[in-house]
Amino acid sequence: MDILIGTGLLLLVLALFTLFSYKAPQGMKAMGALASAACASFLVEAFHGAFFGGVLKLKFLGEVGLANGSLSGVAAATLVPLALGVSPVYAVLVGLSCSGFGILPGFIAGYIMSFVVKYLEKKLPAGLDLIIIIIIAAPLSRLIGLGMTPLVNSTLLNIGQILTSASTSNPIIMGIVLGGTITVVATAPLSSMALTAMLGLTGAPMAIGALSVFGSSFMNFVLFSKLKFGSKKDTIAVAIEPLTQADIITANPIPVYITNFIGGALSGVIIALMGLVNMSPGTATPIAGFAVMFAYNPASKVLITAAGCIIVSVFSGYLGSIMFKNYKIRTAAEIRGENVEDVA
Repeated sequence: MDILIGTGLLLLVLALFTLFSYKAPQGMKAMGALASAACASFLVEAFHGAFFGGVLKLKFLGEVGLANGSLSGVAAATLVPLALGVSPVYAVLVGLSCSGFGILPGFIAGYIMSFVVKYLEKKLPAGLDLIIIIIIAAPLSRLIGLGMTPLVNSTLLNIGQILTSASTSNPIIMGIVLGGTITVVATAPLSSMALTAMLGLTGAPMAIGALSVFGSSFMNFVLFSKLKFGSKKDTIAVAIEPLTQADIITANPIPVYITNFIGGALSGVIIALMGLVNMSPGTATPIAGFAVMFAYNPASKVLITAAGCIIVSVFSGYLGSIMFKNYKIRTAAEIRGENVEDVA
């Protein structure tokens, strides 16, 4: 029952992100900024904090990773207003006010405050606007982030019930649920790095998250290439880090999420049966997740498992392209208003 509740909640969260992208004012731009914030914070944390700091024991680089990871809320609350046309000084003001908050509370605060700040700039005379915005925007930004934090945390904890419930089941169920779920989240703006870091996952669940997302790089490369979502640059980018193409993914949730769940579930079963572990939370990211696995498992075992994940992921990518070959997709050109001639 817990697994059903958690899965349903996850689907609801993903649906809300998709609805936001389609219907909210400048929703696509905001989602793109959220993806950029996750890259600037959690991806840096995964590389420098978990791999260079944790595995290679390079203290300075470890501190760099921890510094970036701890400022995800600031990054989101700064980059979203910038993407929505707020002047840099006010965007930074809003961002700094969200210090100490997670990426999603920062995102929500930054999005709401973008419209508040632009309204104040429009209505107030030059010179006076700076004083008024400092007086109003800074505390209001922090108040929004403070109010959103309990809601976001309770949502993440409920999604975490999937992981907890699955980890006490047999390896196949655990692999299907964790692999499928975390791989889908890796393509969503929620971010698998953010999710696994906030939940503090370690051991077998984190191993499944890391290598299933690693396998998804090959799967998404095939899927994007076959269905021609965008240019070759977009296809390569989604293979390296799905968050960089969050706007395309949230505009085409059905083919991307279903394909990723299938591939992630298959990879998860392989990883669970191989008995791998990962003691570094937050490393559910393609390159860093793969690299960290060597710190806790025999190299030969990691390579064999990774090869298995690549095979089933490529198969899933081809399967998804066949399943959705007649599905109406929204391309990068349509979403971003670009002329994409060099399609993959």
